[in-house]
Amino acid sequence: MKTFKITFLFIAIVFLTISLKAQMVLNIDDTLKMPYYNLEEIIIRAPKEAMTLRELPGSASVVTARAIDQAGIRSVKDITAYTPNFFMPDYGSKLTSPVYIRGIGSRINEPSVGLYVDNVPYFDKAAFDFELFDVERIEVLRGPQGTLYGRNTMGGIINIITRSPLEYQGTKFRLSAGNYGQYQAGISHFGKAGKSFGYSLSANYQRGDGFFTNAFNDKKADETNSLSLRNRLVWNINSRLAVENVISIDYSRQGGYPYGFFNDSLKKVEQINYDHPSSYDRDMLSNGLIFKYNAENFDLIATTSYQYLKDFQNIDQDFTKLSLFVATQEQLQNMISQEIIVKSKPGKRYEWLTGAYGFSQQFDRFVDVTDITRKVQILRDFNESKQGMAIFHQSTFNDLIVKNLSLSLGVRLDTEADKLTFVNQMVMGGNTITVADTLFPTMKFNEISPKIALKYQLNKQSTLYALVSRGYKTGGFNAIFERDEDLMFDPEHSWNYEAGIKTSLMQNRVQGEFSVFYIDWNNQQIYQTVPSGRGSMLKNAGESVSKGVELSLRSKLTKKLDAMLAYGLTDARFTSHVVDSTKDYSDNRIPYVPQHTLTVQLNQRIALPQRFPADNMTLTALYRLIGKHYWNEQNSQAQDAYSLLDLRAGFEHKHVTLEFWAKNILNTDYAAFYFEAIGNKYAQAGKPLQFGLNLNVKL
Repeated sequence: MKTFKITFLFIAIVFLTISLKAQMVLNIDDTLKMPYYNLEEIIIRAPKEAMTLRELPGSASVVTARAIDQAGIRSVKDITAYTPNFFMPDYGSKLTSPVYIRGIGSRINEPSVGLYVDNVPYFDKAAFDFELFDVERIEVLRGPQGTLYGRNTMGGIINIITRSPLEYQGTKFRLSAGNYGQYQAGISHFGKAGKSFGYSLSANYQRGDGFFTNAFNDKKADETNSLSLRNRLVWNINSRLAVENVISIDYSRQGGYPYGFFNDSLKKVEQINYDHPSSYDRDMLSNGLIFKYNAENFDLIATTSYQYLKDFQNIDQDFTKLSLFVATQEQLQNMISQEIIVKSKPGKRYEWLTGAYGFSQQFDRFVDVTDITRKVQILRDFNESKQGMAIFHQSTFNDLIVKNLSLSLGVRLDTEADKLTFVNQMVMGGNTITVADTLFPTMKFNEISPKIALKYQLNKQSTLYALVSRGYKTGGFNAIFERDEDLMFDPEHSWNYEAGIKTSLMQNRVQGEFSVFYIDWNNQQIYQTVPSGRGSMLKNAGESVSKGVELSLRSKLTKKLDAMLAYGLTDARFTSHVVDSTKDYSDNRIPYVPQHTLTVQLNQRIALPQRFPADNMTLTALYRLIGKHYWNEQNSQAQDAYSLLDLRAGFEHKHVTLEFWAKNILNTDYAAFYFEAIGNKYAQAGKPLQFGLNLNVKL
């Protein structure tokens, strides 16, 4: 708390000093004489929710393109705490990309939060961490979204929308350089052929020398290299029919897993020192084909998507300078999905939405675990096939009983099958022994996800809402297990109860949202290490409750000064989690869930006089507080609350912007991750102070 007060005071002093100095020297507008400056109404662009943020009966946050630039957001991990109760720790590699919203998340296997990029679903968490560029907005819908989005959306969904060539034309160049050998270069071109056809092509390259040195070989443990390409075509064939195609390619090579021993007495991560180089390589392609038909009385949206992912993980499992355990994992995924949505025109007394969805996902995963001291190799080959389909419907009755009262009723029916062929071999003394060669019984799931929501519009500025919804996360097979009973795990389910208010104050100068929630979920899939400690798995082992509050405010303080505040409180605990006769974790807090998240952002724009080489100067301060969170179910290890402060100063001249930036300017020391394995305690330190500059040119 002391750190929070000092940091917050520092931000306030910096911005007060800058603002007062600017007003005295540059003679900017007298704020006492300023009129009210209205904030723009935010529209939710998710195709199933197309309405204003204030009208949506549920909690949501929208990060606009301007906010993305101001905050220096380059990946989904960067919006941690930027939206209330959102936490995505940055550790390991791009393979380790768990997302937690309101206490719901999963470290391994499939995520508990859905991700959509330009209407295309991303099923596997290995695909969640990629570079963001030319992004128009990021929408985070919190709470179970199973009625409209189905499986694995218990925590919510993240909807990313890239820039459309029909809305923006021109060419952009991006260059960035920072300490620790951080470099980025990008080029994007957006054009139109006539009034109805738009095209864009973007390329982005990013590299970094790494932040952490491995003492064993005196090399950086976490260097990165990635190249991303995107092609987008939009064709409005006529006034009713439109078609769009978005192809994205991501090529990534990175070192990873900069884990060192954790010193319990000093609460500090010791030097990284392991002998086997660890890395993660990933090739990914995503393709979405979207048809939109605008009929007189309804709209139809059909989305066909395909995703290809191939990756390779190489990891020193003991993370010591001794040659003990090494593991590699190769993975190949192919996923195709089809969704059709038909919905009524908005603004009618009765509104409806009906849809159907189907997918097929194929996995081929090969795991090689080597016990070097015993000269034993365990080879596991998984061939897994998943298919599912669903139908869903939602009806909304407006002006129900009384004017401005709306009732929404929705339900979704899902069916899914998961089939696994498993080959387990052991290599000893040059001899290969087949331990198991099994086609396991197909796992089948049938789920019903209902939802009921009430909304009452008090006036043009304020809306009250309350809702109840059910979500679920699918079951499946563990990639690493040592006992037959640990191979499979069942689905988990949750009920979400939520109420809130969305309002505008001071003639729309301030927009705010406040919500309270209570989530009850059972048959919880809990992360556990396998008995030997070399690997992890999921087990249905608990029942839990998560409750809390969320507050979001954004304001136009003056014509050139705006502010944002986002606060979340989550109390997520096990209500029943008995491991055995000696281990009862009931009433303990759920690991990896910060009790508080807080973000304060201030943006000041200053018009410079003609004698300056720039036209405008923009100053941004971004403060984030990540509350205390535990690393294990015993609640014996935790990361205390810590603060991060980022500052940016940009200078604009016509089509050129030069920006200076600094992240973690206080050089806060914290652990990004902690775990225990083979009798040792390990952790990864958070990223240190970073600084650099960006150059953007628009033609």
